[in-house]
Amino acid sequence: MSSAHKNLSVYNTDDIIDISNKKFAVVVAEWNEEITGALYQGVFNTLLKHGAQKENILKIDVPGSYELSYGSQVYAAKEEIDAVIAIGCVIQGETKHNDYINNAVAQGLTSVSLKYNKPVIFGVLTPNTHQQAVDRAGGIHGNKGDEAAITAVKMLGLK
Repeated sequence: MSSAHKNLSVYNTDDIIDISNKKFAVVVAEWNEEITGALYQGVFNTLLKHGAQKENILKIDVPGSYELSYGSQVYAAKEEIDAVIAIGCVIQGETKHNDYINNAVAQGLTSVSLKYNKPVIFGVLTPNTHQQAVDRAGGIHGNKGDEAAITAVKMLGLK
C-alpha cells in the first residue's frame, strides 16, 4: 500500500516489547534538513512514547542520504547499540540521481543489518516532489519517522 493511501503515523501496537533499556542510533541526513528534521522528531517522539529513555536515543548527523550506510555501519558495529534508524530524503528532481542514491542506500543498509545482525531501518523518503516529502514528514500522510521507529521496535522483538 502506498503512503498516499495510508497514514504513516498509524500502526499496530500489538506485541510491542519493553525498550526501556534499548539503545538506538538515529543517523540523520542533513540534506533536505527541513524534512529530515521532522522525520527525526517523529522517530524521537515515537521511541519515547513506547518507553525508550531519552539518553538512549543518539542522533548522528551525516551530510546526505548517500552517507547513511557508512554512518549506520559505524553505529551498528557498537555492541551497546540495539538498533539503527537511518533517516533521509531524496527527492526525484530533474535528474536520475535519486535512482542511484536510493538503490545504493537500500543495499548499503541491508548489508549493514545483515553484517551486524541487528535492525537497521530504512527511514528514507523517496518522493517525486518536495510537497510529497512534506506530506510524509508530519503532513497529511503522517510521519515516516513514526513508522521507522515502530519498525525498529518490532524488529527488536524478533531477537
